[in-house]
Amino acid sequence: MNQQTLSMRLERVAAHVPAGARLADIGSDHGYLPVALMRRGAIATAVAGEVALTPFHAAERTVRESSLEQRITVRLADGLAAIEAADRITAISICGMGGETIRDILDSGKAHLSGQERLILQPNGGEQPLRQWLMENDYRILCEELLRENRFDYEIIVAERAGPVTYSAEELYFGPLQMQARSPAFLAKWQRLLRVKHKTLAHFAKARQAVPEDKVEDVARQARWITELLA
Repeated sequence: MNQQTLSMRLERVAAHVPAGARLADIGSDHGYLPVALMRRGAIATAVAGEVALTPFHAAERTVRESSLEQRITVRLADGLAAIEAADRITAISICGMGGETIRDILDSGKAHLSGQERLILQPNGGEQPLRQWLMENDYRILCEELLRENRFDYEIIVAERAGPVTYSAEELYFGPLQMQARSPAFLAKWQRLLRVKHKTLAHFAKARQAVPEDKVEDVARQARWITELLA
């Protein structure tokens, strides 16, 4: 992967960035996503935000080597603090970290959100608490996608603030649009996870120390939901 060829996962994220967007890529790592989009003429301007020095310098280098310093600003900042009002950001991408981490970035950076931006989020697990935050903050999920790359399942969640929205517990768990679309990748993911849940329950049953009742019930409920989904 480099500034010209993105991984399949980042290609799918890129596909959800609106044409001509003013993009903030938070946790930009090497800055490959904004640089690739800029080279394609797909976005107007970008901010690449990084909280750690090593990836910050890597992003600076990628932008410099592509001669895009006038169009892409690389900032060392924690989460959405990389965004300034003058940037007039219209899309925010946060990729490749846990769903809880993405939720915390959005929550602690609320002051930097105008509510007009499209959020393009690619959590590595922890999708449920992230969807919960979106619902509680009036963000409607416009699009969901699931792909498998290098034996990992990746979900992409695209959302915009659109007023109050309500999702059921199952929709927060599986993804409201994923449940409707039932793509082969989606069904395969949950078939794999159902086997994991059954193994976990069997392990609980054999455990020498008693496993807390609520923990057993939680996994049993998830297994029940998945079974019903796949029926």
